[in-house]
Amino acid sequence: MSRTAPRLGPTAPKKLVEDGDICPVCKSSRYLNPNMVFKVNPECYHKMCESCVDRIFSHGPAPCPIAGCRRTLRKARFKKPNFEDIQIEREVDIRRRVASVFNRREDEFDTLLDYNNYLNEVEDITFNLIHKIDLDATEKKLAAYADSNKQSIQANVSRASQETTSFQARQAAEREQERLRREAARRDDEEKKRILEENRRNILNTLATTDGDANRIAKEGQRVALKKSSARRALTDRRPDVVASDPFTAATANGNADGGAFVIKGLKKVVEPEAEKPYDPFGGLSDETQYYVLQDTYQYEDVDKYMSDVQYTAGGYDFGEWYSRALCEAFSGLGVFIGEETSGRDAAAAVPIAMAATAATVVGVEKSADDVF
Repeated sequence: MSRTAPRLGPTAPKKLVEDGDICPVCKSSRYLNPNMVFKVNPECYHKMCESCVDRIFSHGPAPCPIAGCRRTLRKARFKKPNFEDIQIEREVDIRRRVASVFNRREDEFDTLLDYNNYLNEVEDITFNLIHKIDLDATEKKLAAYADSNKQSIQANVSRASQETTSFQARQAAEREQERLRREAARRDDEEKKRILEENRRNILNTLATTDGDANRIAKEGQRVALKKSSARRALTDRRPDVVASDPFTAATANGNADGGAFVIKGLKKVVEPEAEKPYDPFGGLSDETQYYVLQDTYQYEDVDKYMSDVQYTAGGYDFGEWYSRALCEAFSGLGVFIGEETSGRDAAAAVPIAMAATAATVVGVEKSADDVF
């Protein structure tokens, strides 16, 4: 008696049709083929079996075979849905796409209210994309924001990646730490058992070879075992097996908020680091080299005897630097004029005194005007 495969006819369970277990293209059913795999494309989210995807889109882009859908689909974008409800699958994809663009953090805003307003605007955009409300305008707004905030978006993506890497490294370090603790505890138990077994054998050997008191020999053996355990524990405390460390840090700068179709209010201003100024060896003071010209050599007996001494020349000492420093110290007071400094200081001190006198005069006039006597 031969068996034939069951056919999907009018009496097939209605649950197959309700659950979407029939491919809308080839009409194959999971009831007949339990290994059937359905896939969807984010362009239109029409579900079809994997064999239809391979058959239709293996030679390049092609229009969607579902009646009424004219979108051009590509095989590379087909994926296996994570949810049975395609609407939930579509909403998750939309929220993931919006979150990849609007990835601002709370610490980038001045107040919590500004951050909540930002989240509310992002949710409005997400709601419009999910329910296809003003779809073209919303897509343009999303694209405009992505173009005008590329720097901040990329910075936050890098920051999130670093945080993820740091979190994974921290978890790996904690797991390794826990493994080392378990290994140390296991070794501790084995060492304790070994000491007890060795102590028991020593006591038995002592009792077998001597005629001493059994209680005294047992107490002495216990004392020796306790001493060995204390020494081993002290050695373990001095040499720990686990050192907690986390070399990873998360630190990225916030991106600048540019204008465009979508404006975020309340963002903190990003302060760019100041450019390093050229090195000034005089610390802002006047350069005294304008008062002299440095020569290559000078006739100075106290210095000439060192120029021929191997102890100084072998080390590479530069006598030109000594000449330059000596001349700079000699001429360092020529650019300072005490008279100009004192006159400027006296003029600055006279201004508040004059203002105070003027204020006192005005107050006196007001008092005289109000005084009827």
